[in-house]
Amino acid sequence: MTIHRRSLYDDVTRLLRSMITDGELQPGEKIVEPALCERFSVSRTPLREALKVLAAEGLVHLLPRRGAVVAQITAAEIEELFPVMGALEALAGRLAIARITDADVGKLSRLHDKMLSSYHRGDEKSYIKINREIHETIFEISGNSTLMSMYQQLLGKTHLARFLSRKTQAQWERAIGDHDKIMAALGRRDSDALGQILYTHMVETAAEIARTSVAAA
Repeated sequence: MTIHRRSLYDDVTRLLRSMITDGELQPGEKIVEPALCERFSVSRTPLREALKVLAAEGLVHLLPRRGAVVAQITAAEIEELFPVMGALEALAGRLAIARITDADVGKLSRLHDKMLSSYHRGDEKSYIKINREIHETIFEISGNSTLMSMYQQLLGKTHLARFLSRKTQAQWERAIGDHDKIMAALGRRDSDALGQILYTHMVETAAEIARTSVAAA
């Protein structure tokens, strides 16, 4: 994978962030710099600049004389983080409704159908990727670059939460049901309903993770 010059460390940051949020690099795993430099065809300088950015986002821990490891998230951090993400998503949903087109709804509907197919196949990795694309698309439609930037800064830590516990079947069914409600609100252009669904989805997800983590401890 060769990166062409634009802002080199920005590209490395984006790729590393995706490796973490997609689960290719997992919480607690050591980041092997030589292997990544070879993979991205870059020197250590842009890689280390990227690691500093991800450390500021809370995705990576930089350890003196020991390199970098992927961060782990605690139940307490989830309890703090998810309502904030929910508030950002609620605002993005309300702003998106004011700008959304039939073409946007069609795109989101197709993504929703693909996500459901992944769920029914038991393809969790594909499900997570498409799920993220749906939420990112809503932020893009909102047209608020500041909001999108804040969302991206917190997104990685949110995705670390899925390694803390496994969803039960009931939790999977609730998640699918929430996405059905999201699509229905988008179709009706109902900004209040969409904002409330997006916020509640994140808060209830945090509570479920906390319950599951305690039960598994």
